[in-house]
Amino acid sequence: MSVRPVTLALAAALALPTAVLADGDGAPARGSLAVVTCGHAIDTAAGKLLGETSVVVEDGRIKEVRAGKVDLQAYDAQAKAAGRGFQAIVLPASTCLPGLIDAHTHLTDETSPTGYSDQFRWNVADYAIRSTVYARRTLLAGFTSVRNLGDGHNESVALRNAINAGVVPGPRIYTAGVPIGSTGGHADPTDGYRQDLAGDPGPTSGIINSPEDAWKAVRAHYKAGDDLIKIMPSGGVLDESASADNPQMTLEEIKAVVAAAHDYGYTVAAHAHGAEGIRRAVLGGVDSIEHGTFMDDADMKLMKEHGTWYVPTIIAGKYVQEMASKPGYYPPQVAAKAMKVGPIIQATAGKAYRAGVKIAFGTDAAVYPHGQNAKEFKYMVDAGMPPLYVLQAATTHAAELLHQSGKLGQLAPGFVGDVVAVPGNPLDDITLMQKVNFVMKDGVVYKQDGRATP
Repeated sequence: MSVRPVTLALAAALALPTAVLADGDGAPARGSLAVVTCGHAIDTAAGKLLGETSVVVEDGRIKEVRAGKVDLQAYDAQAKAAGRGFQAIVLPASTCLPGLIDAHTHLTDETSPTGYSDQFRWNVADYAIRSTVYARRTLLAGFTSVRNLGDGHNESVALRNAINAGVVPGPRIYTAGVPIGSTGGHADPTDGYRQDLAGDPGPTSGIINSPEDAWKAVRAHYKAGDDLIKIMPSGGVLDESASADNPQMTLEEIKAVVAAAHDYGYTVAAHAHGAEGIRRAVLGGVDSIEHGTFMDDADMKLMKEHGTWYVPTIIAGKYVQEMASKPGYYPPQVAAKAMKVGPIIQATAGKAYRAGVKIAFGTDAAVYPHGQNAKEFKYMVDAGMPPLYVLQAATTHAAELLHQSGKLGQLAPGFVGDVVAVPGNPLDDITLMQKVNFVMKDGVVYKQDGRATP
């Protein structure tokens, strides 16, 4: 059965107003009250499936979570007495979860066979405008919060600010701005350029070659208003250099980035495919390893010892492998790297899970088309992770990685009013996560009955 609001007959009996949960230009409404009643709910903290559950959201925050139905008339009367709007939403055949978190996205770009030439024609404004479309797709897929791990010119800060102001719809963004790496490395935006165009990017562009440069780069991120730091200590797939996995930052440079980042209250995410790059990043004190394709047993042991998170991004590896088989989609050197990484990344994720490495959900959105994030759940299950675990990876685990455990990832009093629903039980069929049919963020409904709301 599809998601549906409280029936018209019940609404008439309660004399419920047609609630508008947003005011002004779309920011969460002040003085709003909503009750979402679900056939089932998942308690992500306790790790169990609940029966019928009602979630009461007031002023964009969860006020109560109660078993079974609640007295909607009483809540309606309470809202009217306080002069506030009220909305009752009944989802009898759906399972509700907290808003999902994708801990690895790039909302200001998207894969395209013309992407390598578009960068010479498009302005920053072109990427920024398109990012509003990608952000909306991500939100409607049920991902109400994301970590944005890299953009071209810090345009994700403008996107974050516009979403926070209610100007455009999108997920809550924690952005790293421009990634930090070395000359010619995966973070160097001029890889593949002819010599007279390449120049010599420096720390304010995220390119460092010493511990001193590292401090300046982090301070530039602080000045730009970023939320965290992303580094590139190993090669990558989609840049126009030769290696996907060679180490590209020294241990001293990584330690300097981490020390500077911690001075400013930042966490540090490390893109790393190669085993040596992963080892250096973990020893350097980073908070998470992204991708981790060629992670070895020693790396996994080290990550457990240091408490380092792992964000696998299996979907990205599978997608680039698929596209690499299409002539001309990628430059030849990129296609060769994609064919090397794609077949390995899922098995590595499964092995890391069995080794006890902490795993958070992330997809590398933009490497594949935005809005398909939930395919990662199936890939994680296929790698050997239990369905409940992968749902926790996108809720409580990701919230812990973001240092937002008291705010995100649970349906619990005091947490943000982010509620998503799927038609059925995802613990029985994890592919239902690709069919999110209800999305509420900060108490505002963005999708209902499988359709975006006006």
